[in-house]
Amino acid sequence: MLLDADSSGRLPRLWQLAFFWRKFEQSRAIRLRRALESLGPIFVKFGQMLSTRRDLLAPDIANELALLQDRVPPFPSQQALGVLEDQYGKPVDEVFRKFDRTPVASASVAQVHFAELPDGTEVAIKILRPGIKRVIDHDLALLETAAIMLDKLWPEARRLKPREVVAEFTKYLNDELDLMREAANCSQLRRNFKDSSLLMVPEVHWDWCGSSVMVMERMHGIPISQSDMLRAQGTSLPALSRAGVEIFFTQVFRDGFFHADMHPGNILVHRDGRYIALDFGIMGTLNEEDKNYLAQNFLAFFKRDYRRVALAHIEAGWVPAKTRVDEFEAAIRTVCEPIFDKPLKDISFGKTLLRLFQTARRFEMEVQPQLVLLQKTLLNIEGLGRQLDPDLDLWKTAKPFLERWMDEQMGWRALVKGLKDEAPNLAGTLPQLPRLIHKALSETERQQRLERESIQQLHGTQRTQGRLLIVCALLLAGLAGIEAYRLLF
Repeated sequence: MLLDADSSGRLPRLWQLAFFWRKFEQSRAIRLRRALESLGPIFVKFGQMLSTRRDLLAPDIANELALLQDRVPPFPSQQALGVLEDQYGKPVDEVFRKFDRTPVASASVAQVHFAELPDGTEVAIKILRPGIKRVIDHDLALLETAAIMLDKLWPEARRLKPREVVAEFTKYLNDELDLMREAANCSQLRRNFKDSSLLMVPEVHWDWCGSSVMVMERMHGIPISQSDMLRAQGTSLPALSRAGVEIFFTQVFRDGFFHADMHPGNILVHRDGRYIALDFGIMGTLNEEDKNYLAQNFLAFFKRDYRRVALAHIEAGWVPAKTRVDEFEAAIRTVCEPIFDKPLKDISFGKTLLRLFQTARRFEMEVQPQLVLLQKTLLNIEGLGRQLDPDLDLWKTAKPFLERWMDEQMGWRALVKGLKDEAPNLAGTLPQLPRLIHKALSETERQQRLERESIQQLHGTQRTQGRLLIVCALLLAGLAGIEAYRLLF
């Protein structure tokens, strides 16, 4: 990428001289992916994150990085036991009724073991890799150095912002290193979907949790990637795909708090057809302004009201105010119109997002950091949807949900909900109203009295100043008269 961007041709010639013995038969994208794989799990994770930033990368590189798989061998069980003993201050067998020494899952940051609490409750224990913080700090320092070099040497760096990308990756990775934060994310999502008929979230056992250990309810289900097993247990894949869309939009628009790592390895399916969410290290959040903006855009998009989409971007300040609405509207129509009335199997969100990003660059649209995880999650949903039900009509499934949500936000239901939410505060405030009103009136009266006194003081000062001016004028006139008399006589 750096060599291609050098219009002078000096860097490519220097590169060829320095590596004259190497034959670059494979494409740059494949070479980059393999280089990241050889550098280790942290660089693999960075490549995975980069693959979601299609606004920053060339299409061939983004597609190749999306192939990265975080397959990391487990660390020895003795090390896992050591982490647990450091956490609890005593041998594992005195803490748990049963502990399975063989891990059931392993990733770059942690691995998972099954166990039983003293009362027989089945749990899954996530254990942070020993020494991972030191490894990550070292690798992040290398990434930051590379980003600084790109910033200095690559003309495209100003647009791609490599240092900001590394800072974003650092934030997400540091969040994953604190398992208490992940436990809190899990607990929040479970509370949001309490008694849900769509999604199950494991319970956190807080008494056994720490910054390097997370203990949660063991969940039983079939991996969502095992379509044949799901059919064998009687699960309807089309119904499962529709439920997945509703879960996503519920998390985004109702809660503003969504699971942002929804790849097949993190999702099971219960025998009753409910989704089971796992791994809560990466969660996305949206504020009310973001949610309203997105809902308006989605609804306008579903209705093919591209002018409303263009206006929403301009009103949000994401596109310069000088942008011509008709031109922006036409550009959005060109990207979106071809994908309507098509089943999911005939749509590529990746290509559509790429064309949208190209349009955004043309109109100087700023990429919103808070929506990066949302874009990543949409790409995950595309993959799940293709696998479960290629004939799923995403638009028809999502549109009723969004219309209902908008009605709840802006109609009379929104007023009722607002009053209901404020009821506890009103109950405490209403008895105090007479005193508060009296206080406000007294304060107003006091302020008015102070203002009157200030005005009176000002008038007094002005009168004093006026008298002094008159005296000075008379003195000057007298002195002028005496001087004139002396000159004449």
